[in-house]
Amino acid sequence: MQWWDGVELWVVQLPVAVQFPVVMIVVLPLCLGVARLIDRVADWGANNPASLGSPETEPEPEKVSA
Repeated sequence: MQWWDGVELWVVQLPVAVQFPVVMIVVLPLCLGVARLIDRVADWGANNPASLGSPETEPEPEKVSA
């Protein structure tokens, strides 16, 4: 990944006042996208009936004689 080395060198050589906005414009949307992807995968896994494994039967409540 030689192109990445060039990008890294370019960012490092920028003044800090310019580095921060450039990095935030790239990193913030990237992190937001990854977080949304993880959230959707977690929701899908929680709502997927196949992920539950074998269905467990609920025990019957004990009957109380009056």
